[in-house]
Amino acid sequence: MKDDIRNSPHRRHRNDVEAGIQGYEEDDDESSSPFDILRTKSAPVDRLRRWRQAALVLNASRRFRYTLDLKKEEERRQLIAKIRTHAQVIRAAFLFQAAASGQGLSVPGGSKLPKSSTPTGDFGISSDGLVSMCKENDISFLQQNGGVKGLAEKLKSNAENGIPGDENDIMERKSGFGSNTYPRKKGKSFLSFVWDACRDTTLIILMVAATASLALGIKTEGIKEGWYDGGSIALAVFIVIFFTAVSDYKQSLQFQNLNEEKQNIQMEVVRCGRRMKVSIFEIVVGDIVPLKIGDQVPADGVVVSGHSLSIDESSMTGESKIVHKDPVRAPFMMSGCKVADGYGTMLVTSVGINTEWGLLMASISEDNGEETPLQVRLNGVATFIGTVGLAVAVIVLIVLVIRLFTGHTRNPDGSVQFVAGRTSVGDAINSFIRIFTVAVTIVVVAVPEGLPLAVTLTLAYSMKKMMADKALVRRLSACETMGSATTICSDKTGTLTLNQMTVVEAHASGQKVHRDNMSAFSHRVLSLLIEGIAQNTTGSVFLSEGGGLEISGSPTEKAILQWGISLGMNFTDVRSQSVILHAFPFNSEKKRGGVAVKRSNSEVYVHWKGAAEIVLACCSSYLDSNDNVVPLDSHKLAYYKKAIEDMAAGSLRCVAIAYTMCKSEEVPTSDEELESWNLPEEDLILLAIVGIKDPCRPGVRDAVQLCTSAGVKVRMVTGDNLQTARAIALECGILESDADATEPNLIEGKTFRNLTESQRLDVAEKISVMGRSSPNDKLLLVQALRKRGHVVAVTGDGTNDAPALHEADIGLAMGIQGTEVAKESADIIILDDKFSSVVKVVRWGRSVYANIQKFIQFQLTVNVAALVINVVAAISAGDVPLNAVQLLWVNLIMDTLGALALATEAPTDHLMHRPPVGRREPLITNIMWRNLIIQAIYQVTILLVLNFAGIRILNLQHDSVDHAFLVRNTLIFNAFVFCQIFNEFNARKPDEFNVFKGVTKNHLFMAIVGLEVVLQVMIIFFLGKFATTIRLSWQLWLVSLIIGAISWPLAAIGKLIPVPERNLGGYFRQRTKSEHSDAV
Repeated sequence: MKDDIRNSPHRRHRNDVEAGIQGYEEDDDESSSPFDILRTKSAPVDRLRRWRQAALVLNASRRFRYTLDLKKEEERRQLIAKIRTHAQVIRAAFLFQAAASGQGLSVPGGSKLPKSSTPTGDFGISSDGLVSMCKENDISFLQQNGGVKGLAEKLKSNAENGIPGDENDIMERKSGFGSNTYPRKKGKSFLSFVWDACRDTTLIILMVAATASLALGIKTEGIKEGWYDGGSIALAVFIVIFFTAVSDYKQSLQFQNLNEEKQNIQMEVVRCGRRMKVSIFEIVVGDIVPLKIGDQVPADGVVVSGHSLSIDESSMTGESKIVHKDPVRAPFMMSGCKVADGYGTMLVTSVGINTEWGLLMASISEDNGEETPLQVRLNGVATFIGTVGLAVAVIVLIVLVIRLFTGHTRNPDGSVQFVAGRTSVGDAINSFIRIFTVAVTIVVVAVPEGLPLAVTLTLAYSMKKMMADKALVRRLSACETMGSATTICSDKTGTLTLNQMTVVEAHASGQKVHRDNMSAFSHRVLSLLIEGIAQNTTGSVFLSEGGGLEISGSPTEKAILQWGISLGMNFTDVRSQSVILHAFPFNSEKKRGGVAVKRSNSEVYVHWKGAAEIVLACCSSYLDSNDNVVPLDSHKLAYYKKAIEDMAAGSLRCVAIAYTMCKSEEVPTSDEELESWNLPEEDLILLAIVGIKDPCRPGVRDAVQLCTSAGVKVRMVTGDNLQTARAIALECGILESDADATEPNLIEGKTFRNLTESQRLDVAEKISVMGRSSPNDKLLLVQALRKRGHVVAVTGDGTNDAPALHEADIGLAMGIQGTEVAKESADIIILDDKFSSVVKVVRWGRSVYANIQKFIQFQLTVNVAALVINVVAAISAGDVPLNAVQLLWVNLIMDTLGALALATEAPTDHLMHRPPVGRREPLITNIMWRNLIIQAIYQVTILLVLNFAGIRILNLQHDSVDHAFLVRNTLIFNAFVFCQIFNEFNARKPDEFNVFKGVTKNHLFMAIVGLEVVLQVMIIFFLGKFATTIRLSWQLWLVSLIIGAISWPLAAIGKLIPVPERNLGGYFRQRTKSEHSDAV
C-alpha cells in the first residue's frame, strides 16, 4: 500500500514527518568534509549530526539556534506517531463495534461515548456531539440529526448558500464552537536571548577572570581604585551580551512573522450564496467549503456533495492510501488532509483544537529550524579560523606567562613586573589574570562565532524584503540556493502570461462563427454547449445584489463561463434542469475532463471539455448548422486541425467541447458502480472549438533577457499545444527566432518521455520549450538537468507538479493559482504568480551569497590583523597593545555590528551581470584573498610601527613613561578601530572601484557606522578608566582618521592587481589529491 502514495502525484515531499514518508536522494559523497552538504533539503540525520560534532563552538545554544534541533525532531516524530496511533485505535474500536452490532454480537464496554444533548447557544446541536461524531465516524448520529441537510439546518446553514456570514453570526459561531486556531507556543522572550548570549564559553571564562581581578584589585588597592580592571572587563562583557541579545531577538521576531504568514492559507467558502476567499483561521462551524484537487481540508466536517472525491489522509493516519468520500457511505472529512482527486463541498462541523489536526499542530507547533548549505560551510570556515585562533591564544598565553615568571616582563617605567620572593602573591595572581584575560579575549576575537549566524541574519533580512517582492520563503535553504540556479523551468499560464483569459475565436458546425453571436449557432448546438459549459465546470456564477455577475473558478473556467453567459446562459437555471451522475475531473495527464448528467426526461448526456487536439481525436462526428449529426470526414477533420494550428500559432489556448448520449442500459444504477464508471470517451460528437487569449505579461521579455545575461537559462514547460507554446516563447524571448523553434529546442512531452535515459540527458540541455507536457515529463526533465550538473528551479501550481517541485533544487509554487499540495512541496511561494518575481528571487539569492562574502572578507581582515599584532607584540615585547576590553569592543564591531551592516545590503543589478554561484565554489575567492591580505598587511605594518616606535615618532620621550605608554596604546587602539570602520566601506564592493555606490540608500549601514564612530569617541573621551585609554589631542584624532582613510585608496590600487581565475583553495586541493594518488 505504501507505493500508492509514493507513486501518487499528490504525495507530499519525501521527508515530510506528517505524511509518514522518509527518504533521501544522496547528493554528497559520504567521505567528503562534514561541512560539505550541498542539499540540506532532505539530508539524513547522521550527516547533520556529523557537522555539528566537527564544529568548534563556543556557544552551542546560539550557534545552533536556527538549525534543526535533532533531539526535538525525534521527540516530534514520536509524538506524531502516538497521536496517530491513538486516532487509529479509536477508529478501529468503533469499526469493530459497528461490525459486531451488525452481526448481533455484544461487545463488552462497546457503548459509544456519551454525547451531550444540550444544544450549543441558539443552535440545534451541541459542540461535543459534533466533535465526537467526526472523531468516531458515527454515521448513525448523523442520520439521527437528519443527515447532512438536517445537520446544516441545525447549524443555521444551507448546503447551497452556506451561512449568513455577517459579523454577529461569525462571532456567535466562534463563541459557541470555537475558532479554527490552535494554541501556539509563545516565542522566546528577550531575557531568554540574553541568557543564551551569556552561555558563551569564553565570555563565562572572562566573567570568572573579571570577578577574580575585581576581588584582588579591591583587596590590594581598595575599592576606589581597585575595581577598574575587573569592572571594565565585566562591563565590556555585558555590552557584548546586550548587543548580541538585541540582534538575535530582532531576528527571531522576523522569523515568527514569516512562520505565521506561511500558515495563513486562503480558502474558498460559500456565505450568503456567494463564494469568497477567507483565511483558514476565519473558517467557522457551519461553513460550506468547496474543495478541489490539491486543497487542504481546513476543518473536520461532512461531505455535502462530491464527484470522484478522494482524500489523501496520510498526514493524519500515516497510512499511505487514498480514501474515497461520498455523502452516504463515507461522509467524514478530517482536517489537515489533502484532496487527491475530484471535487465537492463539505459542511464544517468542528474547528481548531476540537479536531485531531488541531491537537497535532498544538503539540508540534514549535518550529525546529533548518540549516542551510551555506550555514554548514561557514561553520567549517569558523572552525578552521577558530582552531588557528585558539592555537595562537595558547602560544600567547604560554609566552607571556614564561616571560612574566622568568623576569622578562617589565612595567611601563622599566621595572621588572615579577621578582621571585619580592612580588606579593596577590600582584603575581593579578598579573597572571591580566595575561589570561588577554589570551581568552584573543579566542573571543579569533573564533568567528557570528560568522554562521550572519547567514541567518542575511536570510531573515532577505526573507522580509522578499515578502515585499511577492515571494514567501518556506525553506531557508532555497533562498541561498536560488543564487546558484543555472536554469528555471517555468510554467506558461499565469507566470509568463497574465492569466486573464477571454474566448476570442470559435469554430462550430464545421465553420468559424462569431463567438458572441447567439444566432451564429443552431438551436441544438447552443443548448448543448450551454449545458456542457454550466455542468462540466468547477467554477460558479453568482448574481450579486446589485445585479452584477461574479464568476469564480480557474482562469480557463472563468473565460468559458463568461463566453457561455454571452451566449445567453443562465447558470443557476441550466444546472437545475439536470443532475450530475458522475464526473471525471480535469486531469493534467489526460488533458480533459467530463461529466455525465441526467435530464428531467431521464436522458443521460456525457459532456467533455479539454485540449482541442486530444478531444478532437476522440470525436467521430459533429453537429452541423441544421442540427444534424454528421460524420467527421477527412475534409472536416483537416479543417478543424488547421483551425487549431492557426489559433495556436496566434498564441491562443485551444479548447474543444464535445458530447455523447448514453443509453439507459449503459448507465450504472448503484452508487458503487457509478463510483467506478469510466465515462464513454470514444465516438464523441464535436460541438465547438474555441481559442482563448491569454496575453504575455508586460516586462516578461526583459526579465527573460536579464536571466540570460545572468547565465540562467529559462525553459518553458507547459501543458498547452506545442504551437501555442512556440508563439508565446517567441513573444517572451525564450526562443529568439523561428530558426530556434525546431526540435530539440522545441519538443513535445510525449517525444521526450519516449527517449532513453541517456538520450534524455543529451536532449535536456538543448530544450527551451516543452509543449503538451505532463507533470511526469516535467519531473523527467528536472532529473535529467540535475544529472547534467544544473541547479534547477521549477515553477508549478498543480497537485501533480508536487514531485517535480520537490525534486528540483528550488521548487517555486504559484500563490494565486497554486494548490495547497503544490505549495507544501515548494520551497518558495510566488505570491503574485509573476515571472518577474521569480527573477527577483534569483537576485535575492545571489545577494545572500554576496553579502556573506563581504562579511567574511571584513571579519577575516580584523582576525588576521588583531592576531598578528598581539602575537608579534607579545613574543617580542612581552605585552600586548590591545587589552581585553579593547579587543571585546573590536569583536563587537567585527561580529554583531559588522554582520548587521554588511549582511543586510540590498541586491544590485551588478549581481545579475555575473554567472551563477557554483555550489562547490570556495567561499573565499581570489579577489577576497587579495583584498584582505592588502588591508591586513597595511594594518599590521602601521600598528606594529606605532607599537615599537610610536613614542619616538610621536615625540613623547619627554613625557612621563606611563603617560607616553597610554597615549601610544590609545592611538594604536583608535587607529585600529578606524581602520575597521573605513574598511567596512571597502567590504561593500569587493570587486568594484566605487565603494560608495548606493551607500546612502542603505540606512542601516550608515546608522551602524555612525553608531560605531560615536561609541568610539565616547570610549576615548569618557571611558578611559574602563578601556585603559587617555583623551587624545585633535592632531592624534586626525592621525587616526588618516590611517583609517588610507585604506580607501589602498583598496582601489589593490583592485588593479590581477588575480588568477583558478582559486587558491582549488589549487591546493588539486595538489593534495595528486600527491595522494602518487603515494598510492
